[in-house]
Amino acid sequence: MIIRRELPGDEEAICRVHADAFAAHYPEGEPVEPELVTALRASDAWVPALSLVAIRGDAVVGHVCCTRATLGEQHVPVLGLGPLGTLVAHQRAGVGSALVHAVLGAADALDEPLVVLLGHPGYYPRFGFRPAAELGIRPEVAEWAPAFQARPLTTYRPGMTGLFRYAAPFGEL
Repeated sequence: MIIRRELPGDEEAICRVHADAFAAHYPEGEPVEPELVTALRASDAWVPALSLVAIRGDAVVGHVCCTRATLGEQHVPVLGLGPLGTLVAHQRAGVGSALVHAVLGAADALDEPLVVLLGHPGYYPRFGFRPAAELGIRPEVAEWAPAFQARPLTTYRPGMTGLFRYAAPFGEL
């Protein structure tokens, strides 16, 4: 498996990954994640260096992205991770873990201070994520709190607290 940046021409394969990965969560409809990635890519929140794909053979089997978000009244620039998706046939084989490790390393290398996500509380702590509330970070929707997690990176400073705001496309779909 190879992890690399998204390249022009990967868009359709990335949509297929998210449609497959999230289909079980939408038994009566289509997943929103493919459309979300497309909307994020078209927004000013898109960070091309933090849109990564996992390749097996010649096929895209996984994708993750981080987009620009803000924190607190000062609108400190931070990152929101997601969506993260792996084709069902390749799940539980280390693809998702490799993508998360790679995107966190890339974000840290770009001097990003913090990555926040809404995700399974049993999965993400292995990557250093912890409840965002422990860092004084609040979600836009209070009900998200149990799954709302943050991962400080090298340039993080303890005063980075307050309300976290995802990129606009997250609230539009």
